[in-house]
Amino acid sequence: MKRSDDAEKTLHNQENILPTAQLLVVFGVLALVLCVCFMDQNGISVALPTIAKDLNAQETISWAGTSSLIANTVFSVLYGRLSDIFGRKVIFLSACALLALGDLLCGLAQDPAMLYVFRAVAGLAGGGITNLTMIIVSDVVTLKDRGKFQGILGACVGLGNVAGPFVAAAFIENTTWRAFFYLLAPLVALCGVAAMFLLPSTAPAAGFLESARKIDHWGTLTSAVAVIFLLVPISGGGAYFPWASPMVIAMLAIGSSALVLFVGVEWKVASLPMMPVQIFGDRVVATLLAQSFLLGWVYQSYLYYLPMYYQNVRGYSAVTSAALTIPIMATQAVASIVSGQYMSRRGRYGEVLWVGFGAWTLGSGLTILFNRTTSPAACAVILCVVGFGVGNVFQPTLVALQAHSPKARRAVIVSNRNFFRCCGGACGLAVAAAVLQASLRASLPARFQYLAESTYARPNLGSADMAVVLDAYMKAMRNVFIIQVPLIGLCLLGCLLITDQGLERPDERPVQAVQEDGIEAKAAASDIHDGRSVNPRVEIFEQSEGG
Repeated sequence: MKRSDDAEKTLHNQENILPTAQLLVVFGVLALVLCVCFMDQNGISVALPTIAKDLNAQETISWAGTSSLIANTVFSVLYGRLSDIFGRKVIFLSACALLALGDLLCGLAQDPAMLYVFRAVAGLAGGGITNLTMIIVSDVVTLKDRGKFQGILGACVGLGNVAGPFVAAAFIENTTWRAFFYLLAPLVALCGVAAMFLLPSTAPAAGFLESARKIDHWGTLTSAVAVIFLLVPISGGGAYFPWASPMVIAMLAIGSSALVLFVGVEWKVASLPMMPVQIFGDRVVATLLAQSFLLGWVYQSYLYYLPMYYQNVRGYSAVTSAALTIPIMATQAVASIVSGQYMSRRGRYGEVLWVGFGAWTLGSGLTILFNRTTSPAACAVILCVVGFGVGNVFQPTLVALQAHSPKARRAVIVSNRNFFRCCGGACGLAVAAAVLQASLRASLPARFQYLAESTYARPNLGSADMAVVLDAYMKAMRNVFIIQVPLIGLCLLGCLLITDQGLERPDERPVQAVQEDGIEAKAAASDIHDGRSVNPRVEIFEQSEGG
């Protein structure tokens, strides 16, 4: 424990509280990049049926989302320490360049395997942008004001989640799904150029080689092996290969062993660990990280399976499907801004988390009522409840985590929070896909069993047969919605373990104020001791003048 604490003290301080005018410019660039990043991440959800048909990948197209999330998860935990070592700006710009390249390659993909690899590249970059955006904001804004700025970032997440599916759907309807990626690539590149000129930079004093030695190499290796070898079989087991197959068993064994090694490395070996074990000794931090895992699970499941419900079960077009997801995203954006303002003005986050997880649990329960004839208005109202809940927890959980963590671990706590959220999202998509296929196999007549292997495709059948298939689809989709309710309900119960200690931390206060408070306290103690009345600032001045 002392080893990592001492190593953290050698890191260069990148805190740079900006004046309002410069802060607004910097924040505007970060918000724009984050919005485009989430357009890329979730715009593909409405395009999956079309992409599957075009690339003849109906049986494997879910890997377009899973590969991105796995890559995002593998490297999310590393970005915090990399930015501590090499500086925020250079890592952020590298992520922007990688996302632009990944999107360009996605548009050029000619077969499913190429698409999945290039989506993994985009996911790797997206994780960097998401992490670094939140870390840089924590560098340039005090914790007391961080709530409202993080709330606006949450709104940008919602805006990106709305705009992405709409833009993708528009391209699908009028040109090709490839044009969506051709649009994103130059957008990300332009954002990166703006960031290069406008973002503040606090470069490390150490040279590249000296900085590179600080990287947790063994932790990086063991974590990457653990995540890949665990999530790949979890994502594909039972769907693309049998659970009892030698490959699945071997990968799970290797992944589990690597996970144990990773914990050992972070605990006993790494001098500058990516995931300091001591953060889990704090009950509140451990609870918030567990909530991040579960909310990532549920959130990602809705992002991918709501469009499928609208397109496969209801038969809506891609554009209509995107329009019907607006309520959840728009409400999330509004709630995120309002909750951020509340936290900054009141200096509290506890009640925000209670309200958010409570509303999300209620909304998730109501989604079970969806059926083949539920009116779009009823769907919109229910999704507004879900979106209100999401907006009150997505960024507030991060603010709460930072309030319970020392400033030296600010970047690490952000990257670990996003790691758990992405890991939850990857697990959620894998479990949802398994539940969907298992439900379809159990519900479809024997002559339609083949449809269970192509869950992203809507078949063309006669009206009688189509009704049977759609009933099976609806039952499978309801089962996917059902499993989300207890998971988000656990997050609500977890609020019982969270103590709201406000947004004022001693190590976040200006240094001068802390020093002055210390001087005044010592002077007051001296006055009480010998009865003298001394102005502490005059005394310090005299001491400095007189040597």
